[in-house]
Amino acid sequence: MLRAALVVLALSLAGNAIAQTPDKPKPAEKSKAVSEKAKPAAKAKAPVRPAWAELTADQQMVLAPLKADWERLEQERRRKWVGIANRYPKMKPEEQERVQRRNAGLGEAQPEQRRQARENYKRIAKAPPEKREQLRDAWAEYQALPPEKRQSLVPPSTPPAEKKRR
Repeated sequence: MLRAALVVLALSLAGNAIAQTPDKPKPAEKSKAVSEKAKPAAKAKAPVRPAWAELTADQQMVLAPLKADWERLEQERRRKWVGIANRYPKMKPEEQERVQRRNAGLGEAQPEQRRQARENYKRIAKAPPEKREQLRDAWAEYQALPPEKRQSLVPPSTPPAEKKRR
């Protein structure tokens, strides 16, 4: 149980930056979104915006770990990250450091890992406060363990199907 709680908490913490609720779209953006839904063929042909080159130098600096994956991100995710980059200068130094740490980790994560982190975050955010407090305590307990002990708690990965057949 502790192991599962720790894994869930670790993934939720990693997904915190991406799983925050997006800013409410402006009325003009709502009508644009409706027209995009009405024209699925046009949506497929139109480039997703903003493109990396359209970001300011400050935004590019904050989002640098995501540069390689930027073209694969959906428009909603791009807007989310741009919002974070815009808020970044106003953040406290600890918050800025946390954003950079999580940003770097997400740049290295596979799309499936990112999706799972977002889902875990959403699920935990809906949990009652006492459950979230239990998870925070379990995470603090896990973080206090020596690295060898932490590694022993990681569930073994299952080998790919091809290796099982051999």
